[in-house]
Amino acid sequence: MRFYRRVRPFGRLTLLVVATLLPFTLGTAGFHLIEGTDLFESFYMTLITLTTIGYGETIELSRTGRYFNSALIMLGFVVTFVAVGVLAEYLISYRILERIREGAEKRMLRRMAGHYIICGLGRVGLGVLDQLRKEKAKVVVIDQSGGEEKASSREIKVPMLAEDATAPETLQLAGVRSANGLVAALSSDADNVYITLSARVLNPGIRIVARASTTDAKNRLLQAGANRVVMPYTATGRRLAQALLRPNSSDFLEIGGSPADSEQRLEMGECHVRAGSELVGKTLEAANLQGDFGLIPLALSKGGSPPEFNPPPGSLLSEDDVLIVVGPRENIDRLVPGWRR
Repeated sequence: MRFYRRVRPFGRLTLLVVATLLPFTLGTAGFHLIEGTDLFESFYMTLITLTTIGYGETIELSRTGRYFNSALIMLGFVVTFVAVGVLAEYLISYRILERIREGAEKRMLRRMAGHYIICGLGRVGLGVLDQLRKEKAKVVVIDQSGGEEKASSREIKVPMLAEDATAPETLQLAGVRSANGLVAALSSDADNVYITLSARVLNPGIRIVARASTTDAKNRLLQAGANRVVMPYTATGRRLAQALLRPNSSDFLEIGGSPADSEQRLEMGECHVRAGSELVGKTLEAANLQGDFGLIPLALSKGGSPPEFNPPPGSLLSEDDVLIVVGPRENIDRLVPGWRR
């Protein structure tokens, strides 16, 4: 087995400085001794020789001086190539350019707010990313292994952190304190629990949706602070059974769809009744959502209470109520401009 000692970065820089100063020192001393000129004239002659500016000889050279100058020119070319090689190796080995890019990305992440964080870019994470991009949401992805390659292969350009999502400092770097929501989509239930705990501590108001493989993991995630837990295999099995037993109703309730046909599909939207909204103080019947917007009200949540399905037409809309509607995307945009953001 062969062992070698790696040159430290400051050692490479020292080598680069020495290799650059050496021909200047030799040239200055050589012209001074051979031609008898003062040190400044000797240095200036060395400078225009090594930089190949081409001003011509500033001092009258003897034959010996020209022999020395020829050797100095060749030494200058060799040193130049060595210096360029050392500098290139330094930049590549220590990822200087990559660190500059990472620094710019980190500064951009610190300025982000109202975004969504996806932890894990497996099959589930990629599906979440596709949907959030379709909704034109701001997204930051954390994936320790291969996430950037997966995203690039799908022509998805989003801020990407190749870090451990279970580390609190990684979540802070992703802007968890100012994020609207987080998806814990790692394949390990234990990791998702840890991410949920960390995110809830760092941002008590963030909405967390997590993936779970088992019912026990689902319960643990809810205890850790997840707002919603999805079991992909159970949900997929339920949808397959619905499509098999009730195909027509299943097709109608297929909310969303692929990006290619999403404009022709129905979607669910949440209308948050804000202070000053024209909906405040109106009943559902007076709001006339179906007639004016082509939307069907499905449920109404009042003051943070669980949504009431099929609210009666006389339900009064108040500030901070949340109205869940279904209809075409463009109609929802008319009711709640920018609701997907």
